[in-house]
Amino acid sequence: MEQVNSRTIITDALCPFCGCLCDDITVVVENNKIIEAKHACKLGSAKILGQCRLGAKNIGTHLTIKEPLLRADKNEDFREVSYDEAIYEAAKILAAAKRPLLYGWASASCEVHEKGIILAEELGAIIDNTSSVCHGPTGLAIHEKGMPSATLGQIKNRADVIVFWGCNPVQAHPRHMSRYSSFARGFFTEKGRRGRKIISVDVRKTHTSGAADEYMEVQQGSDYLVISALRAILSGHSDVVPERVGNVAKEQLIKIIDTLKSAKYGVIFFGMGLTQSKSRYKNVDNAISLVTELNSFTKFVLMPMRGHYNVTGFNQVCSWETGYPTAVDFSRGAPYYNPGETAANDVLYRDEVDAAMIIAADAASHFPANSVRRLARIPVIQIDPHWNSTTEVASVVIPTAICGVEAGGTAYRMDGVSLRLRKMIESDHPGDEEILERIIWRVKEIK
Repeated sequence: MEQVNSRTIITDALCPFCGCLCDDITVVVENNKIIEAKHACKLGSAKILGQCRLGAKNIGTHLTIKEPLLRADKNEDFREVSYDEAIYEAAKILAAAKRPLLYGWASASCEVHEKGIILAEELGAIIDNTSSVCHGPTGLAIHEKGMPSATLGQIKNRADVIVFWGCNPVQAHPRHMSRYSSFARGFFTEKGRRGRKIISVDVRKTHTSGAADEYMEVQQGSDYLVISALRAILSGHSDVVPERVGNVAKEQLIKIIDTLKSAKYGVIFFGMGLTQSKSRYKNVDNAISLVTELNSFTKFVLMPMRGHYNVTGFNQVCSWETGYPTAVDFSRGAPYYNPGETAANDVLYRDEVDAAMIIAADAASHFPANSVRRLARIPVIQIDPHWNSTTEVASVVIPTAICGVEAGGTAYRMDGVSLRLRKMIESDHPGDEEILERIIWRVKEIK
């Protein structure tokens, strides 16, 4: 950090947008306002620079919220209240609930996650995070087989064959290819893109497939079959593979395997195209088996393309504290974990939840319609700096400082490396951690 005239220049700051957690951002601050975010992509820059706070009378979609909001009935308009009143109302709702759900956590620090687990245990609540609707199946596959993985630094420095399966980093993780994979120049990869073979596997052409050397178009829902065919060819049983598998020609499958086997160091990055399509966690399970078998020929690793900047962090913290990565039910007095029964959408679909707290996520934008209808019928507490679809079904809205911009904390990159988020500017709003501490104290007082 250095001071130049009236400006403060913060170097090597982290971008709190996606799972890349780029740590080379230079932020320029003037009069407690960020005026520039150098090196950040358009998405990260928009988050870092987007600090406009609006009140209840002029709030709108994607804008940050100025004051806590409260309404007795969801058909009424919000009214601005104090933090004390909003926190007390939130604590009353949670303490009175028989089956509360605490969901979100993807855009909050690990310190916030720890407080959330304490609150869930105090309430006997279910605590779940956004991975249950994205990379939850990845966790299930890892339970069964483990996962040969690496850090993004190792991939940058060593990988000469890179596969993007069911993901589109060009649009979802804009700096991933330039900083960590396709175009990055590393210690053993001085040629950058010219020294690498890039393969894209998807159900349709994407911007990523346009930048690849080889594109394999898989029929929707056929990923498991295609991976199984690749494994058969790899093990020397190409004779049992039909001429087309999942709309992919056998000739191309053989070519892909030859490329993978010839790698000095290979990696498969996979996204929700694998985890949320037909076969779900079994797709990832099968991909792990493929990578394990490739390690008989060369060095190969696998890595999920995690979305929000700290969705990985919640899985880490929850595993330390409860023994399980997500979808943990404390109603029995001890942690209970059974995805398909205890995940957020499962309990909402069965109408079990009678109150919900959504923090650092937007459930109403991403949940199925039946789950959102249930949220609309029960008291919902939203803890978030931004106005979004969940705000529309909330009873209590508590705005907080933006983590990674207005508050510091710890976050985990998609490869499981922990990094420290900086506080770049001062905020008039308390952080998520302080809000949760005050709710915990109020809940104990009420109970």
